[in-house]
Amino acid sequence: MTAQQSVHRGWRALGHVPELPGGVLRESCRTPLSNHHAVTTNSAPTARAPMGAPSTRLPVVERVREAIAARHYSRRTEKAYAGWIERYLSFHGGRTAEEMGEGEITQFLSTLATRGRVTASTQNQALSALLFLYRDVLGRELNGLDAVRAKPSIRLPVVLSKEEVSRVLRHLHGTPWLMMSLMYGAGLRLLECARLRIKDLDFERGELTVRDGKGRKDRVSVLPAALAVPLHRHLERRRIDHRKDCAAGLGQVALPDALDRKYPNATAEWPWQWVFAATRVYVHGPTGTRRRHHVHESVLQRAFKDAVRAAALTKPATCHTLRHSFATHLLDFGYDIRTIQELLGHSDVATTMIYTHVLNRGGRGVRSPLDQP
Repeated sequence: MTAQQSVHRGWRALGHVPELPGGVLRESCRTPLSNHHAVTTNSAPTARAPMGAPSTRLPVVERVREAIAARHYSRRTEKAYAGWIERYLSFHGGRTAEEMGEGEITQFLSTLATRGRVTASTQNQALSALLFLYRDVLGRELNGLDAVRAKPSIRLPVVLSKEEVSRVLRHLHGTPWLMMSLMYGAGLRLLECARLRIKDLDFERGELTVRDGKGRKDRVSVLPAALAVPLHRHLERRRIDHRKDCAAGLGQVALPDALDRKYPNATAEWPWQWVFAATRVYVHGPTGTRRRHHVHESVLQRAFKDAVRAAALTKPATCHTLRHSFATHLLDFGYDIRTIQELLGHSDVATTMIYTHVLNRGGRGVRSPLDQP
């Protein structure tokens, strides 16, 4: 058995997901990309140590988590950065980050591009994680990084026509239909829709507020008038359920940052409740109270996948396709690019410009010679 097979077999024995082509496994947080020069045939992979167990990697990873928390980065950023750092350490046979530097980082990033065949964005994420580790946690500047870079790809977003959106929505019902309709009608990301609270909806002004969106930015988007009645009915049912929860001691939700300490009673107040609440409650570890979370994104993803299949669409559409379709259709209706940029929350108008491909219909407006009279 080769060193690479030994390492990968060990990870599978721990219950991790199958290997992808190029030696990259699906869960970046738990998976090393094996290094033939750093791992011997007798070496065994190092799993995450249990709480309280000694580990040479645990201190630096925990320091990374603390530094991320201090900067109020998202939980997903914390998970991604910690995962890449653990892969980096495992790649070099468990050596400590302090004893490594530019050469080891270059080797790791180059292997991602050559053997792992990752995309440019994936490699950039790994680089950002390692830069954060050395600059913000270890206090070291990195110079002379000359890794083989993955070639950036320029891809157009998948966009559905209005008729295709209608076909998909016809195969959705209840809360998934309402949420998908709102995502398309307001250009919301999946989690932005799931995290809406009662106070974020303004029916009189016909707008909704996205709180703490991507990049920790708030923005205002349109609240479709066609959804006013369905949303009012949904909120009436939610208020009844909330009153029952309060009577049973279950009416609390999580608040952003430390607001639950500043406003202890706000966790059970109606304006702070989720618009789309989960059916089950969970126990909040620090306080021991039972709370209700918002609908999990996987519920919407499964429902949308089933609806796309039922609508017999051949496009690889996902929930995010509704946001692409929102921007594309607004451009098609004649709205200016700056307005769409603000509705989508893009920092750079260049990001929004990708949707201008819809203005060049039928192959940049060219009429095929086969269609000429």
